[in-house]
Amino acid sequence: MTVKTERRRLGDVVEARAAEGGSGRTIVGYAAVFNSTTDIGFFRERIAPGAFSAAIARDDVRALVNHSDSRVLGRNKSGTLRLFEDERGLRYEIDAPDTQEARDLLVLMDRGDINQSSFAFVATSETWDETGDKPLRTVNEVRLYDVSVVTYPAYEDTETAAEPARRSLQLWRESQAPQPTDPNAASRRAMKARRLSSLSTRL
Repeated sequence: MTVKTERRRLGDVVEARAAEGGSGRTIVGYAAVFNSTTDIGFFRERIAPGAFSAAIARDDVRALVNHSDSRVLGRNKSGTLRLFEDERGLRYEIDAPDTQEARDLLVLMDRGDINQSSFAFVATSETWDETGDKPLRTVNEVRLYDVSVVTYPAYEDTETAAEPARRSLQLWRESQAPQPTDPNAASRRAMKARRLSSLSTRL
C-alpha cells in the first residue's frame, strides 16, 4: 500500500539573506512551529518538540518550490539545505542556486509576493485526544520528504489533505476499543487449574 504524504503550511516566515562571505543568498524560514495548534477540517493538530530530530539525522530531504520535484532549490545530503530543530520549530537554510528558477523566486520574495513555507511528511508516531470538540492529533515523529517555499497554503483541499490523518484516527480508535471477551476463557482456566492440581497430587 502506498503511504500518502501530508503537507502543512506555516505563513510569513520565509526571507532571503545575503550568504555568509557575501557570495549568493540564503533562503531561511521555519517549515513547522512546535505546539502551535492548527485546525485542519475535522481535527486539530500540533507538532511536538523533537518530532523532526530523527528525520534530520536520517532522511534525504529536498528543498523545493511548491512541493514540485522538478523545482529543486537544495538537498540536505549535498549540504545545500540545512535543517535544525530549535525551541521554535523546524528551521531551514537553503543556499539559493544560481538558476533562473531561484533568481525569479528571490525577486518574488523580495517583493513580498511569496513568503510562506510548507513541509511534506508521513507521521511515524502520533497520539490522539478526543476529549475536546474536535480530535486533537499530536505528531511526535515524522519521516520528512521536503521543505518548500510555497505560493499558497498546502492544504487548501482539506478533505484530501486530511485523509491520512482520518485513517490514522480510525486505527487509533480501533486500538483503544475494548477487546471482545471470550465467554469460555474462565472455564478453560478452571479446567487447566484442575489438571495442574491433579498432576501435583499424583506427583
